[in-house]
Amino acid sequence: MTPAERTRTRVVHLTTTDMSLDWLLAPQLVAFGSAGCEVVGMSAAGVHVAHLRELGIRHVAVPSLTRAPSALGDLRAMIELYRLLRRERPDVLHTHNPKPGVLGRIAGRLARVPVVVNTQHGLFAQPTDRWRRRLPVYALERLAAAFSHHELVQNSEDADTLVRTLRVPRRKVTVLGNGIDLTRFTADPSGRDAVRAEWGIAPGTVVVGVVGRLVSEKGFAEIVEAAELLQRTALQMDIVVIGPADPDKRDGLDAAALQRAEAAGLRFAGRRDDMPRCYAAMDVFLTATHREGFPRAAMEAAASGLPIIATDIRGCRQVVQHEHNGLLVPVHDSAALAAAAQRLVSDADERNRLGAAGVQKAAAEFDQQRVIDITLATYSRLLARNRRVRAPRR
Repeated sequence: MTPAERTRTRVVHLTTTDMSLDWLLAPQLVAFGSAGCEVVGMSAAGVHVAHLRELGIRHVAVPSLTRAPSALGDLRAMIELYRLLRRERPDVLHTHNPKPGVLGRIAGRLARVPVVVNTQHGLFAQPTDRWRRRLPVYALERLAAAFSHHELVQNSEDADTLVRTLRVPRRKVTVLGNGIDLTRFTADPSGRDAVRAEWGIAPGTVVVGVVGRLVSEKGFAEIVEAAELLQRTALQMDIVVIGPADPDKRDGLDAAALQRAEAAGLRFAGRRDDMPRCYAAMDVFLTATHREGFPRAAMEAAASGLPIIATDIRGCRQVVQHEHNGLLVPVHDSAALAAAAQRLVSDADERNRLGAAGVQKAAAEFDQQRVIDITLATYSRLLARNRRVRAPRR
C-alpha cells in the first residue's frame, strides 16, 4: 500500500531499545494514535514489546541496533534500517537517542521517507567538555541534521548549540521542552508507609531518593562519597536508589561499586513500575548526573511535591530553579551534595517550601500535552508539503 492509498498517516518512532519506547514515549505514541496516526515503534526487541502491543502500538524489531559502539555493527544497523523503512514506507520517521538519531536520519532520507524528524534529547557533548569529546559528537550531529527535515530539541541550551555552533538553520530547529503526565504524579501520601516498610525504613527517617539506571554517568561515585560523609553526622536519613542495572553500557556499575555503595548505606530497590507511590515515600529527590537533556525523573519528583537536589548542568537547570524548588550543586562535587542533603534533611519547613514550589513549576512547565501539540503541529506542517499523505489531527 502506497502513502497515497492509506487513509492514516503512518509514523515510525525509532529508538535504540523498546524500553525507551515504553517508558519514555508511550503516552505520546498513544496520543499520536488518537490524533489519527498509525503509530509504529521500531527498536531492538525486548520485554517491553508486549506492553507496547497492549497499547495498540505495532513494533518492528531491529536486531542489529545495539548500544555497543561498533563501526561494523552500526553499518549493519543502517543497512537493516534502510531495508525496513523501504518495507514499511512510513509517512513520517521520528528518531530518538544518539545512535538511531544519526543512523535513522541518514537511512530515512536514503529510503525516501517523506518526512524525517529528530528529537534531540540531549547532545552527547556539552560546551564545557573538551574539544576532543565535542568534535566527533558535533560532527556527527551536524551531518545527521543535514538529512532531517526538522529538529525538535528538548533543551533550549542545546538548541543554541545547534544553531550557533553547528550552524543548523534556525528554521529547522524548534525548542520542544519535555513533559510528563501530571495526573499520575501528585503529592499523594497514600501508600507511603507501605512502600517505606518494603524498603525497611525506620519510622521518623528522612528518605533521599535517587532514580536512574545504575551507570557511572548518573553520578553514583559522588553520591556514594556524599553518603560516606553523611555517615559521620547524626542525621536520621536513608538513601534509596530506584533503577535497573544496565550491563550493556560501558559505565555500568560493577560488583565492587555496588558493594561500596551498600557499605555507605545506600539501599537498592531495583526497577519499580509504581513510581508515583515511590515518590510519595520519599522526602527529598537527589540526582548527581553528569549529563542530561531534560531529566524526566526530576520532573516527576517536582510534580510529586519533592524538593530536588541536582547538579548544575544543562537539563537539570531547566527543572530546578536554585533556592526556588530545589538546590543546584556543582557537578562531580560530593561535598556539595552532602551539604545540600544535610541542609534539607535537617529542615522540614524548607523541604515543604521547595516542594510546594516544585508542584507549581511542574503545572506551569512540564505538561506533556504541550510536547504532543508541538510534535503534531510539526508533522502537519511538514506533511503539508507532500500532498500524497494526510496530516494527523491536532
